[in-house]
Amino acid sequence: MISFESFTITGDTPIYQQIVLFVKRGIVSGAIQDGEELPSRRTLSTWLTVNPNTAQKAYRQLEEEGLIESHSGAKSLVSCTGERLRQLREELLQSDLQSLIRAMRETGFGKEEALHLMDTLWEDR
Repeated sequence: MISFESFTITGDTPIYQQIVLFVKRGIVSGAIQDGEELPSRRTLSTWLTVNPNTAQKAYRQLEEEGLIESHSGAKSLVSCTGERLRQLREELLQSDLQSLIRAMRETGFGKEEALHLMDTLWEDR
């Protein structure tokens, strides 16, 4: 079962969106595997001390995005392989890069400076 022990609520984004992002990042990183069970909505809301509707909204969004499968009275399971996993990686990376580019522009970085910094940091890793 997916663990939410490392999940931390921040004040920036609605909690249901934070849950969705936590699951997405877990899938992309490999910490959450295809076919892995999610806690029930009630269990998750108790663990995170949030309204059960918040957990329900997060699960509904994950279902709509094709990342989990839920059936009435049954467990919710992660469903993300192949092309969908590749798409999810790209979506998350694009979002992160858009935020980074916005921050670089706000601090006065030009494109060439940004690319040079990225190249330097890439090689240091």
